[in-house]
Amino acid sequence: MATLIQVKVKPQSRVSTLQRQDDGSYLAHIKAPPVDGLANAELLALVARELGCAKSKLRIKVGGAARLKWVVVDDQ
Repeated sequence: MATLIQVKVKPQSRVSTLQRQDDGSYLAHIKAPPVDGLANAELLALVARELGCAKSKLRIKVGGAARLKWVVVDDQ
């Protein structure tokens, strides 16, 4: 089974943080710039660290080139 989470990304921030919003979505401040997949890679690493799962269990399902992303967390 997999879990789908919505993440709004703000690249080129001073620090990388992940905050859960009141509506259940997440707000991610990412230090990396949004070029060559750097911000997406840092986002997946940040989500993995915060959720306590392996980065290989995560993938961006929708929004690879957008600020609003849907991330799949594979529970298996």
